[in-house]
Amino acid sequence: MAGWGEFAAALAVFLLSHALPSLPGARGWLVARMGKRGYGAAFGLLSTLLLVWLVVAAGRAPLVLMWDQASWMRWVPNVVMPLVCVLSALAIAAPNPFSFEGRARGFDPARPGIAGLTRHPLLWALLLWALAHLLVNGDLAHGVLFGGFAAMALAGMVLQDARHRRAWGAAEWARLSARTSALPLAVGLTGRPGRGALLRVALGLLVWAALWHLHLPVIGVSPAP
Repeated sequence: MAGWGEFAAALAVFLLSHALPSLPGARGWLVARMGKRGYGAAFGLLSTLLLVWLVVAAGRAPLVLMWDQASWMRWVPNVVMPLVCVLSALAIAAPNPFSFEGRARGFDPARPGIAGLTRHPLLWALLLWALAHLLVNGDLAHGVLFGGFAAMALAGMVLQDARHRRAWGAAEWARLSARTSALPLAVGLTGRPGRGALLRVALGLLVWAALWHLHLPVIGVSPAP
């Protein structure tokens, strides 16, 4: 049960690290002492390290197989992950008041940019990452891990929209969200690429290439089909 113990501990610490900043006043207290950029950098680094530990711990947990891996399944994350990385690169700090990774400044409801593709690009990236990895990891530990992330991404979209609708009021919500949708491409590509979009795409592809090469030495599993 040692493997299950490490996996449970990694999962608990990961969830706790994301729950604490959501407590009333906790995030403000941290930002006041570390600065907004310092808090963002520290939280991002901590989340990345804990995520790596969580994935490694899932690999060390006892194998309880739920389905076998077919050879074609290994192509799915290889096709999906470049999209995940590009979507994440386009989302972070982009003008998008609907998402936690975006910013309200510079958002134009008539030209919503990335929000015209979907209001929650980073959560969609998380959902695609989780589902692609769930498919190729048909054991119980990875089912809990990636299934949990997929559920968290879906719940996050619903909760964020509900919170903003309450905070802004029905009229303001309707004005801001008129050319956006939670579902990708549901209203078409009504926005326009923001400045530096091509640079963001290139950065996303560079991150994907780095992740592909680091997957074996860090996670212990080759991503090659």
